Amino acid sequence: MSTHDILEESKKYIMNTYKRFPLLIVKGRGNRIYDSEGTEYLDFVSGLAVNNLGHCNPRVTVAFQKQAQRLVHTSNLFYTEPQIKLARLLVENSFADKVFFCNSGAEANEAAIKLVRKYFRDKGSNCHEIITAYNSFHGRTLATISATGQEKFHKGFEPLVPGFSYVPFNDAGAVEKAITDKTAAIMVEPIQGEGGVNIPDEDYLRHLRKICDDHGILLVLDEVQTGIGRTGKLFAYQHSGSEPDIMTLAKGLGNGLPIGAMLAKNSIAQSFTPGSHASTFGGTPLVCSAAVEVLKTLTEDENILDNCSRMGKYFIEELSKLKGRYPHLIKNIRGKGLLIGMELNIKGEDIVNKCLEKGVVINCTMERILRFLPPLDINQIDIDTLIDTLSEIFPSIEN
Repeated sequence: MSTHDILEESKKYIMNTYKRFPLLIVKGRGNRIYDSEGTEYLDFVSGLAVNNLGHCNPRVTVAFQKQAQRLVHTSNLFYTEPQIKLARLLVENSFADKVFFCNSGAEANEAAIKLVRKYFRDKGSNCHEIITAYNSFHGRTLATISATGQEKFHKGFEPLVPGFSYVPFNDAGAVEKAITDKTAAIMVEPIQGEGGVNIPDEDYLRHLRKICDDHGILLVLDEVQTGIGRTGKLFAYQHSGSEPDIMTLAKGLGNGLPIGAMLAKNSIAQSFTPGSHASTFGGTPLVCSAAVEVLKTLTEDENILDNCSRMGKYFIEELSKLKGRYPHLIKNIRGKGLLIGMELNIKGEDIVNKCLEKGVVINCTMERILRFLPPLDINQIDIDTLIDTLSEIFPSIEN
């Protein structure tokens, strides 16, 4: 069957929920992907911050291949060693005491929302409201789009789940003013990814931590995109000198396999008891075996996180030079580690398409933010290739 015929079958049988590029991707290795025609693309999206260790990372691939020959699934009615190993690694390398496993970032955030409510109910309190930020993104389930502070995700799905209010991101004062006698938690991303790579002040999370402590409420950090090394540390909160009460993870945790996790301090985690929450496929031996290798790779090889920080700084410096040459096209460059955004004065879709024509895959969010999410082991040569590609494209847009 030809590529054209396969793409036509997709249109016939798959719901139209994605605006897809007309490419059939058949292989990935490191930071390259290949289509059905054999064309190679340099990948600066990494499956949307998923393939942090690159496509088909050998260590991760071998781990789940071996596990697939032993046990793929048995349900959470039993214990499995890969799940326990992964939970231990997450706890030993974070603030948390306990872990709940699921399949995605949205599910992890659903679990966090439920845990917040259950924790306060167990205390005999009616506190249940959660303050989130404008331009946030927490998932596409009904509760998580309600938590998301972007109206475009709400349209058509009203009425939303009650119990959420929104304040400007990076404004601790606005958070404090929004607290009521029903407030249970503050839920934010350390860096807003889907919302435009919005980076708060260095003391923002510390201020939120103090507000939560002063008011007896919980701090929930959505690290679905920022976690697993993306910012140069294993978790983005580790840059801030403060800790959350609850944290959610997904994306890079499985390096391509579907897994989510919700981590919490023990005093809060105790509110989840048998029957209060569950996930049939949460933390299967297969996905956990892959995630164990992801965490072991990041924690045992310090060079990867160091490379993420160094290449992130280099990347931003080179993009800033482009801004100096095209200030009327480029408004701002911002990022941390290898979560980087270029804010344009024009819509970015045309630039994304032109890059693809030249064999480089990038992403655009919020219409005007070019987002770069390469694997954490990206090298200077490949960054230079992207910079050269943009340098070739911008003059044609300028004219």
